[in-house]
Amino acid sequence: MSKREAGAASPGKLRHLGPVVLGFSLFGLGIWALHHLLRDVDAAEIVAQIQATPHHIFAIALGATALGYTALIGYDFWALQYLEKKLPLRVVALGGFLGYAFGNTIGISVLSGGAVRYRIYSAFGLNAFEVAALASYIALAMGTGLSLVGVFALAAHPAALASLLPLSEQTVRILALSGGGLTIALLYALGISGKVLKLGKFEIAMPRPRILSGQMVVALFDSTMAATTLYVLLPPGAPDFVTFLAIYATATMVGVMSHVPGGVGVFETVVMAAMPPGTAAGEVAAALLMFRVIYYLIPFALAFVIVSLNEARLAGGWAVRLFGEISDPMRPAFNAVAGMVPWLSGAWAFGLGAYLLALSLLPSVPTLHDKDDLVGAILLEGGTLVSSVAGAVLLILSHGLIRRVAGAFWLTLAAIGGGIVAVLLNNFDYESALVLAGGAVLLWPFRREFYREAKITDGVFGPAWIALVTAVIIAVVLFFVFVHAATPYSHSLWIDFAQNATTPRSLRAGLVGSAILLIFTTYLALQPLGRRSPRTPAETLRTAREVIDAQDNPTACLALSGDKELRFAGEGAAFLMFARRRKSWIALGDPVGDMRYFDDLGWDFVEAAQQANCRPVFYEISEWQLPRMIEMGLAAHKVGEEAVINLSTFTLSGARFKSMRAAHNKAAREGLALEVHQPPHSAALIEELRPISEAWLASKAGQEKRFSVGRFDADYLRHFPIAVARRGGAALAFASVLAPGAGKKVAVDLMRYRPGDASGMIEFIFLALIEHYQREGAAEFSLGMAPLAGLSTRRTERLWHHFGALMFRHGGAFYNFEGLRAFKAKFNPQWRPRYIALPVGVSPMVAMADVAMLISGGPRGLLGRKSQ
Repeated sequence: MSKREAGAASPGKLRHLGPVVLGFSLFGLGIWALHHLLRDVDAAEIVAQIQATPHHIFAIALGATALGYTALIGYDFWALQYLEKKLPLRVVALGGFLGYAFGNTIGISVLSGGAVRYRIYSAFGLNAFEVAALASYIALAMGTGLSLVGVFALAAHPAALASLLPLSEQTVRILALSGGGLTIALLYALGISGKVLKLGKFEIAMPRPRILSGQMVVALFDSTMAATTLYVLLPPGAPDFVTFLAIYATATMVGVMSHVPGGVGVFETVVMAAMPPGTAAGEVAAALLMFRVIYYLIPFALAFVIVSLNEARLAGGWAVRLFGEISDPMRPAFNAVAGMVPWLSGAWAFGLGAYLLALSLLPSVPTLHDKDDLVGAILLEGGTLVSSVAGAVLLILSHGLIRRVAGAFWLTLAAIGGGIVAVLLNNFDYESALVLAGGAVLLWPFRREFYREAKITDGVFGPAWIALVTAVIIAVVLFFVFVHAATPYSHSLWIDFAQNATTPRSLRAGLVGSAILLIFTTYLALQPLGRRSPRTPAETLRTAREVIDAQDNPTACLALSGDKELRFAGEGAAFLMFARRRKSWIALGDPVGDMRYFDDLGWDFVEAAQQANCRPVFYEISEWQLPRMIEMGLAAHKVGEEAVINLSTFTLSGARFKSMRAAHNKAAREGLALEVHQPPHSAALIEELRPISEAWLASKAGQEKRFSVGRFDADYLRHFPIAVARRGGAALAFASVLAPGAGKKVAVDLMRYRPGDASGMIEFIFLALIEHYQREGAAEFSLGMAPLAGLSTRRTERLWHHFGALMFRHGGAFYNFEGLRAFKAKFNPQWRPRYIALPVGVSPMVAMADVAMLISGGPRGLLGRKSQ
């Protein structure tokens, strides 16, 4: 790579790393601040406070949590009203609950509320951009609602944040009332007038007053219930509820802005700092810990149980006999949720691993053995160390689960089994053993989702994973320091082996667990790139041709052009074609062949590109591939629409086609006719057509296109039918036809004519081919893609849509996008969207520039003329 390319890549890398570094830094600051606030608190005090909490307090907190999550579903309901979309209420409830339960706790982009909702709502007709708009609306609604609740609570009790704000109480009240009142007035004014709110580059259309009012009620109820969950757990001496509501809203907003999953560390720091002087820090810490478990972990576990149970019901067997079959209206939703199983399982294993690491650091109180029992001491020591090792192994295996690796799944169950044995040896902790056993049982129904035969260590653990593991190590260290703060450090701690030596045992366990994570991460970083044994070009094309002939996707035929690399899976049963351009590996179209191997192809391609320090890009994929792209952590952007004619219903009769029919009949009367030649072709035919191709190319700027279209090459053209337009025996134009398999779906590839014969020629060839393949019994005829067509110009869409729509309307200096779509629209086709998928944070304009260079053959091919 050149210095220039390296320099150009640096800003993109920094942009990609920026959020990770910022989130990691804020997490570290939050943990440090908590450590500072809890420096005088004994861990035993927190445990005692949790144990002393009355059962009815837990019941109230659980009830408030249930009501709060019910209110959260209201955000989805009103967002759909805003977008004027109607979905069954059960589907909205499922999508809303799973989205919040997973997104609130984990915070990973692939499992965020938007990704969960996309999988469920797309099964009921919403496209990717409608779900993106819905997720954006929910985020804005929640942020605005929470802010307003906090502002008005602060106006009622301005002393709530007196210790954090350098302002008088009267000033805080005036600012809060004026700011909140003006905000509400502005929102309703915009909603009534229909005007748009402009915030920098962004434009936001306000909802109607009815929707806005409903959203305000939801926000108030949601915030109140969430705050109630924590408030009832707080010790005596906490502020009154309205004051605490302001504290809670502020802490939540700061946690959200930090981008730390769940605001861990940041939220707690704000709440503890805002407590009145004299409030017992240990009791507040206990309340915050119980709040995390009740409001985050329990809903997450419940959502995981729902997904696991319904995965078992989808598979049939005992679950159907016990719980009955899933109803037909809800089956699409649960089928869609199944696509999230690898990420959920990875998060589940990661959580169990962190739990085992924490257990290994807790003091063990020997109750089954006397202090001089050597066997008992060995069992305790071994149980603690095995618990630490099993926890570290589960953290490592979580990434293999995300990638659907079969070995990772079975090793995860084995590691959980080792953890169960370890906790039973460690003071016979049967409660933890039941938790781990339950975790393994819930994973079992997902076993069919893990089928990839790949190395667990394949792929690159990116900055986010490294930061997450580092955060776990830091948390483990600080947790150890906090739990064992009462024991002064001494070098002799490392070699003190006794049943009552709880601190040395935890110290060694923490060191072993952290060392395993560190060694494994270093091992991955030092691994050389894997090399596959290359096939010869002839073997590659022969295998690809066998796959192409067994399916009916015309785009697959472009693999035979020879200008793309092919990656195979399933012993050659499926393949993916791609080309490289600078830092981009660009795959063309959907994977080809046996669908069972599409996931393998996608993951292998993404991992290989990342190993090469490049970005994976999927170009011109269909909407059926979008869930797979999201699962691999990629973002999708629409790049155009393919025009497809249904040959079973197409007819030239009727007023719509009157002029087209007249022109076609006139051309036929003047002697223009179309011949369709089946392969193999004679050398004489190819040489007869060569002057036509050269004349056509000479009239165009740039060289012959490639990558997403074929080229005039005898070896390439010999695979396909060629249609030749003749008048009086002389060839005037030709078109190559992609008709794989049984020829049920066909598409035109090359279409070339002499410049002097251009008038009406394309239209004549299309109509003649449509008639021919109707007689042959084909089902579909593709006119090809209209680039940048169908991109929304609504104010709620993304910058890429604005740019693409602008290019579509005014890009005639580069390419007649609008004219191309208008011509294809004359045939009244079905328009099927096509997308580009690329890593989050990479601009689609950068990726499309690389695609354009591949198609044109580089800058010279884009600007220069083909040499004759």
